[in-house]
Amino acid sequence: METITLKTDTADLFAEAVAQAAAALRHGAVVALPTETVYGLAANALDESCVAKIFEAKDRPSENPIIVHVADETMARDCVAEWPAAAAALAKAFWPGPLTLVLPKAEGIPDNVTAGGDTVGVRWPGHPLMQEVIRACRFPLAAPSANVSNQVSPTTAAHVSAQLDGRIPLIIDGGAANVGIESTVVEVAGDAVRVLRPGMISAEADCGGVVPMARAEMKRAF
Repeated sequence: METITLKTDTADLFAEAVAQAAAALRHGAVVALPTETVYGLAANALDESCVAKIFEAKDRPSENPIIVHVADETMARDCVAEWPAAAAALAKAFWPGPLTLVLPKAEGIPDNVTAGGDTVGVRWPGHPLMQEVIRACRFPLAAPSANVSNQVSPTTAAHVSAQLDGRIPLIIDGGAANVGIESTVVEVAGDAVRVLRPGMISAEADCGGVVPMARAEMKRAF
C-alpha cells in the first residue's frame, strides 16, 4: 500500500487536505490526523468494519477500547446513553481540549470501539484540522494514537510515517502536536467520577471560571 502525506501549510492546502481526508474516511479508509495531544489514526466510529482497520494497521489487541472524537457536544451526546451533570460541567470547562469522558455507550457505537464494554470514551479535540475533518465527515471518528501498538505515540507526521508507512493510505501533516501526551480520561457514572488515565488536565487545572462545578468534579475524580 502506498502512503500519501498531505501538507496543510496554506489555506488552500488545508482545505484540500480536509476534503481528501473526509473523502477517504467516508469511503471506509483509515487516516492519520493531528490532534492537540498526539497524532491519531482515525476511522468512522459508527462502522465496525472501518474500526477493524485501525486494529489491523496498529497491530492493536482487540481488548483495547478506542476513544471516539467528536466536533461538538451534540455529537458527543449522540455517542452516549447518559449525559450527567458532571459530564456537562467538565465538557463545558475543558472542551475542546485534552479531556476524554467515559460514559455509558449509545446503541450505535460498535462493540469493537468499546472492546465489548458498556462504556465509551468521547472527546472533542482542540486541533482545528481534526475538527474540520469531523465536521466534513458528519460522523464521529474513532482514533487511537497513530503508531504501532506498544510503541511511542507520534507527535509529528514524520513519526507516523516512520511506523505506519505502507500500512495506511493517508497521513495529514498538521504540524507538531502541542501537548505531546494523551488526554486525561475521566469516567462519569451518575454522581461518581474518577480518573482512569492521568494526562494534561489535572485536579488543579484552570477551569477559566467558566463552570465552578468543574473544579470540584476534577478534585473529586482524582
